[in-house]
Parts: sequence; C-alpha cells; structure tokens
Amino acid sequence: MAEVIWTEPALQELDAIAEYIALDNPAAASDLVQQVFDKTERLENFPQSGRIPPELPNSVYREVVVPPCRIFYREAEKRVLILYVMREERQLRAYMLGSS
Repeated sequence: MAEVIWTEPALQELDAIAEYIALDNPAAASDLVQQVFDKTERLENFPQSGRIPPELPNSVYREVVVPPCRIFYREAEKRVLILYVMREERQLRAYMLGSS
C-alpha cells in the first residue's frame, strides 16, 4: 500500500480550478474536489493505474483524469506524489511538473 502525498502546487491548482467553477456552481466545485480526492485515494492500492501522459512518453509520470482536471503524479518507493493538477484543455509542459 502506498501513501498518497499532495504537493502544495497541486493543491493550489486544484483550489484555483474549484474556485473558478464555484463562481457559477458551488455544488459542482465541491463535487469535483470530492471526485478528485476519491480517484487519487485509489492510488494507495493501485499506484500504476493511471496512464502515462501522451505528451511524456517513457516518463516516470502518470496521470488520472477527472474532467475537467488532469492529475499528474509519480511513484516514489511506497509513496505516490501528486505533483500537478491542470484543466484538460491546457497543454502540458514538462516544466509544470517541476523537478520533484
């Protein structure tokens, strides 16, 4: 079983997306955040269940998708580090994932 650890940048991005959605629909924003945490919690038991991002073939990074979010992470021993969250329509740049 792996421990899921959220980085500060990932939490900040998720918060920003939820705040934007909440401007029009607070319930939808709350539901989205709950869905994201539910989906990432499953990584405790299935850390390799996410797909390799198409933009980063052969990388150590993986992602899970909870529309409209892409959640990027990597495995590190018995940990899953949630590194970045972004809206699906944005284009991923490698620097966004940092050097974590």
